Amino acid sequence: MKRKAIVLLSGGLDSTTTLGIAANEGYDCYALTFRYGQRHETELACAKKIAAHFGVRDHVIANIDLRAFGGSALTGDMDVPKNRNADEMSDGIPVTYVPARNTIFLSFALAMAESLGIRDIFIGVNAIDYSGYPDCRPEYIAAFQTMANLATKAGVEGDPFTIYTPLINLQKAAIIKRGLELGIDYAMTCTCYDPDIEGRACGQCDACSLRLKGFAQNKIKDPAVYRPVSHSL
Repeated sequence: MKRKAIVLLSGGLDSTTTLGIAANEGYDCYALTFRYGQRHETELACAKKIAAHFGVRDHVIANIDLRAFGGSALTGDMDVPKNRNADEMSDGIPVTYVPARNTIFLSFALAMAESLGIRDIFIGVNAIDYSGYPDCRPEYIAAFQTMANLATKAGVEGDPFTIYTPLINLQKAAIIKRGLELGIDYAMTCTCYDPDIEGRACGQCDACSLRLKGFAQNKIKDPAVYRPVSHSL
């Protein structure tokens, strides 16, 4: 029998690559996506398309509303930073950080995994091109895995959970290269923090900048649809 895995799927480039890696490793994948009050709901449509493309066993879209707490440009009225250079992106934690988001998402994934008898969870966090988010670091993932095995029936009964982060030490160009090797069509994905109502990427936020640079380093054109504005690297 195939091993089963929960894969956190946002509809973006990293999570799609992570799903591709899990599927390529022979896992029977279950996808978990969140409608959390984000301003860029176009990623939900992408996640549905991606889950269908990979033929996941089940795709759960969980509804939570982090707008109740605010504190982020992705869930509130703050402007998304645009046209920042590498030094600016690496200077502190940006306003696009959503408080405790990965902790919340992984907690849902843990509950889903335990209820389904699944012990492997995949998440596409990255500690290189990650805009300074504290919940994308290896030490955070290690701490959450320890907590998961202390806080669950399965964990205390000796059937532990493992959290896999196949992208954590890869730069964006290497992530894209790996995905292309797996045959992933990145036209299905949405990475932008501030897409328009038609789902077109802005080309200027941190996520777009890192994505565009990664495709440029692979010497291929990003297949995502961008608004007709300048998005020079």
